[in-house]
Amino acid sequence: MITNFYERQLVILTALCLLSLALERFISKPRQLPKQSPEERLENGTDPRGVNSLAKLTQQYLVVYALVMGADWLQGPYVYSLYREQYGFPERYVAILFVTGFLSAAVSGPLVGVWADQHGRKRICQAFCITYALTCACLQFPSLPILLLGRILGGISTSILFSAFESWLVSASTNAGLSSSDLSLIFGRATLVNGFVAAGAGIASNKLVASTGTFTSPFIASGILLVLSYFVIKNSWSENFGTTDKNASADPFQTKRLKQAWRIVRQDPLLLVLGLTQTCFEGSMYLFVFLWVPFLQEASGSSQLPLGYIFSSFMVSMMLGSVLYTFITQTLPSVFSSSNSSKTHPSNNGQASNGTGATISSLETTDSANTQSLTLHAKLSSCVCALSALSLAASISVRSAESEQWRFWAFCGFEACVGMYYPVQGMLRGSLISNEHRATLSALFRVPLNIFVVVSLLTGVSSARYAVLTASTIMLSFSAVMTGLVIVDRVDGKGDVRRKRPLTH
Repeated sequence: MITNFYERQLVILTALCLLSLALERFISKPRQLPKQSPEERLENGTDPRGVNSLAKLTQQYLVVYALVMGADWLQGPYVYSLYREQYGFPERYVAILFVTGFLSAAVSGPLVGVWADQHGRKRICQAFCITYALTCACLQFPSLPILLLGRILGGISTSILFSAFESWLVSASTNAGLSSSDLSLIFGRATLVNGFVAAGAGIASNKLVASTGTFTSPFIASGILLVLSYFVIKNSWSENFGTTDKNASADPFQTKRLKQAWRIVRQDPLLLVLGLTQTCFEGSMYLFVFLWVPFLQEASGSSQLPLGYIFSSFMVSMMLGSVLYTFITQTLPSVFSSSNSSKTHPSNNGQASNGTGATISSLETTDSANTQSLTLHAKLSSCVCALSALSLAASISVRSAESEQWRFWAFCGFEACVGMYYPVQGMLRGSLISNEHRATLSALFRVPLNIFVVVSLLTGVSSARYAVLTASTIMLSFSAVMTGLVIVDRVDGKGDVRRKRPLTH
């Protein structure tokens, strides 16, 4: 009976996702620009290499992103089972292992960001493949010291995964001359790919465990994907940097650069709120990972839930959020820009000469499009936090006979917000953080996030799950309000903030 319910929901969500994908592609087709000659593209302010550059960069990034996220998702479902069931460690040791991973990520995060900016994002991404593959190797041995070493390497790898890869993409898109809408499209597609990969990895890991009879097999498969990722990055990616310092060798821990990065954040309320949003949302997301199983088990009155179907439903919900994000960001700006251009430039076909052969309107349109994109993403960030808070609040507000179904759909709503959050936050970081310090600041934002998760784990998340979700709801609501009051107000009221605030300090 329980399994039939979750099977039906998975089928419904999958059908909705496929329908949304088809609808999004159908609606986006009429908005595609007609083919133009290179001269016409230059006249209209469009780089003639733009289309090819977008396709090339999308392929370069998404292939690698699918491989590394596939390696990560293969490990996720069975880390706890490997420690607790196969190796037989007590619950206290398992908690120590998990906390070690988060502490490692918190400590290494700023250094990883600095090294990525200083020594190259491509090189650090290749280092990720090595450190995460070593993590998989450590997990093959039932020895606590070796497993602790694996968790330390895993924390370092996580810091790289969620800072250097994104920084490489943003910098590569800038070097390729792509617009903010192009970058937004890549971020949306990446989240969609992540959903497909997560669902596939969950099925693959189940098959591997069933066929081999051991929880270590998914980690071996993950290591193979990481080795493959290393060579794909090596052969297809170009290197890009932040700022380079000739005296970097004299300061291997880059304390001077870290102080400079912290000063930048401290002096800019906009970046402080950006970091606050990351801590509140991703902290709630990590705690949700620990809580959704006991919450649904409590509501159903059974410990035998079809967790595979439920996990797949969450991943499909995340893909739905990604599709919604792509639809919004690719539809609304074009609608606004077309109406604005017809009102602003009624004569001379919407263009005015500046005496040098270039057109003023094309430059204004490009700048206006970037400002509109930034404003839209700031508003989306506030809405995503608000909807996430509403979803978590709904999951704990009803404790009736139908609370299991209610909680399931509330959790699906939260996962849909996750699908929108990552591309939205990635675009905001790419727009508001200068290239010189992008990886450093992105990693620096993860320090309070990891500390928050560690403190929550040490205080006992599962035993106080209602209090934890209530606190997460309050934090997300606060983040939504602060984003609206600070980021949205500043971007919407002052235009392109990237030109109004210093990028280097």
